[in-house]
Amino acid sequence: MDYPSENAWEKTITVNPLKLSHIVLRVRFLDESEKFYKTTVGLKVTGRIADKMVFLSPNDFSSHQLALTSVGVDAQSPDPSAIGLYHDAWQVATVRELELFHQHLKADGIQIMGIGNHGSSIGVYFLDPDGNEIEMAHEMP
Repeated sequence: MDYPSENAWEKTITVNPLKLSHIVLRVRFLDESEKFYKTTVGLKVTGRIADKMVFLSPNDFSSHQLALTSVGVDAQSPDPSAIGLYHDAWQVATVRELELFHQHLKADGIQIMGIGNHGSSIGVYFLDPDGNEIEMAHEMP
């Protein structure tokens, strides 16, 4: 496939996205995932389509930033070696809040995949009940 030159891209772009609006995750058990994202990640339910989807957000600024959709109990787990989403990340205000969150994960027996320091941010990586990886991060000043 031939790609346009860098200058051609600049001429063809007609939109400038403001931000990432939301992510939709496929899950096996909608109720279990909803509970996890409410109690572990700290999100609030902002809407739902009965037995199909749940919409969640950490605040009241948008209708949702995460949606969960039920795909059934026989769905395959995410494949870490395949193309696709690696993780989604949520931001906390302070390093102390991140430390407390890490303790919360350990106390609840949630699988922690690691801690990363990227210089500009530090994050704790963990898995949801379906094996989707999540990062809770703090942006360094």
